[in-house]
Amino acid sequence: MYDVIIIGCGVIGAAAARRLARCQGKVAVLEAQNDVANGTTKANSAIVHAGYDPEPGTLMARLNVEGNRQMGDLCAELDVPFRRTGSLVLAFGADQQPRLEELYRRGTANGVPGLRLLTGEEARELEPNLSQAVTGALLAPSAGIVDPWGLALALMENAVTNGVELFRGCPVTAVREEDGHFVLTTPKGEFTARYVINAAGVDADKVRALLESPDFTVHPSRGEYYLLDKSEGKTVSRVIFQCPGPEGKGVLVAPTVHGNLLVGPNAEAVTDRRDLGNTADALDFVRRRAMQSVPGLNLRQNIRNFSGIRANTDRGDFVIETSKAHPHWLDLAGICSPGLSSAPAIADYAAELLAAEGLSLEEKPDFNPRRQAVPRFRELNAQQRAELIRKDPRFGRVICRCETVTEGEIVAALHSPVPACTINGVKRRCNAGMGRCQGGFCGPRVQEIIARELNIPMTDVLMDQDGTWVLARETKTGKEAR
Repeated sequence: MYDVIIIGCGVIGAAAARRLARCQGKVAVLEAQNDVANGTTKANSAIVHAGYDPEPGTLMARLNVEGNRQMGDLCAELDVPFRRTGSLVLAFGADQQPRLEELYRRGTANGVPGLRLLTGEEARELEPNLSQAVTGALLAPSAGIVDPWGLALALMENAVTNGVELFRGCPVTAVREEDGHFVLTTPKGEFTARYVINAAGVDADKVRALLESPDFTVHPSRGEYYLLDKSEGKTVSRVIFQCPGPEGKGVLVAPTVHGNLLVGPNAEAVTDRRDLGNTADALDFVRRRAMQSVPGLNLRQNIRNFSGIRANTDRGDFVIETSKAHPHWLDLAGICSPGLSSAPAIADYAAELLAAEGLSLEEKPDFNPRRQAVPRFRELNAQQRAELIRKDPRFGRVICRCETVTEGEIVAALHSPVPACTINGVKRRCNAGMGRCQGGFCGPRVQEIIARELNIPMTDVLMDQDGTWVLARETKTGKEAR
């Protein structure tokens, strides 16, 4: 019997797990996919929003600002890349100026620090590559950028090292309540818990429907992106937004913590929650809108296009509440933008709500808040590199030349507290395959290392999710792999 079971291990589920890991009690996380952070978390804008956009008085407003405030210290504890770059919201013409002023008033009401309204000239002094058509801007110094999957992974690794159990490839297929606890059916057997947190992202309404008819509905929205090479990473130094509209915060141009440039997204309602395709029309829309902000964007330096699904709901706010009929069931749903920014505060609020329903939050005396990431060879100086190689010669063998990732880093990722088990799992943990060639050269070598370290055939190594085999058979023998 678990005290708490968390369904879903994106950044929200991982943050909740880490928060509960601070307390006495038995906690488990059930993740449907074969790795953590493999849904919305791995395909978002990686922005830590300042908190000026949400309507004052909403959960979004309160938790966004609080989550932003916590993010710096949290990332320092967990050894996660984070930069407080600041952001600019751009106005193009006098008709958009009232919208900037509205955002300024909202942000002030929400408690966002340091907000300033700028002229177009002042904005271009900060960001010289902005369009001459920019007539005004809202500066939010507290905004930042983070590694989203790195944050989710770090949260979960820290939770695991502090006693939380993680079960991957473990979708919940049925739920019942009996004798004061929940019974969750999965392909790996039944799990029982006194409390359940539903952090299933785009499937949160479907998971709730396993227990009872949900009082919210997820309306998935797809956003598409360009990821530009590091050669374009200094085009802007801040996150560049446009005045938001009914579809969302608009197309942004932003640096990444890894030195690339991110451009996007659009917002398109979709019915298929697994449709992560890219379309010519959507990417053309992103291109045109982004170049309104930064006309000199060199999109020929694009190294990857991708898309992500946002878990919008019919509420217009985060859905963070216990079930009226089953008060030990807590939904963390509708966590769209600014969900990543709000994650630490959402986890705190979730703990408060469960405590109000009787969950003990007695602190562990031996809780360790710190986590050490896999060594980042490319960031070390010559002396540090030499010492690392002396201890483990595998750190002297560079596998991914684009990102300067060594065999030692890949092996460490495969044996970490939440180990990688796929090529993209390695990619998310140590950047092998994240560079200009997108794994074209290092991918086969990474596959070999995975097979060796996990003691599995090369044909069993997956690119990412279940079913994404890279090799079908051994061609020299003609033997079928399966």
